[in-house]
Amino acid sequence: MPGVTDSGAARLTAWVHGHVQGVGFRWWTRSRALALGLVGSATNLPASRVEVVAEGPREACEQLLAALRSGETPGRVDFVAEQWSEPKGGLTGFVER
Repeated sequence: MPGVTDSGAARLTAWVHGHVQGVGFRWWTRSRALALGLVGSATNLPASRVEVVAEGPREACEQLLAALRSGETPGRVDFVAEQWSEPKGGLTGFVER
């Protein structure tokens, strides 16, 4: 399976489109990621997008992706693009940028 190591770790990069800035979306994402034991970041991008980078067990990353698409987020999510890759490591905690 691409983007997964033998340990089952993965790196998820998700670009969240919609009304997701200024509504507590990054804080909400950080809270969900920490509860799942993931490390990474949630960063505001131009054009009302947020980039979410998360590393950890593939299953936990998939749960975070499902939460981003759940309709239960702050604001309004119109679309989530995803990319899976091997974890790069070197991340600690989950930060809002």
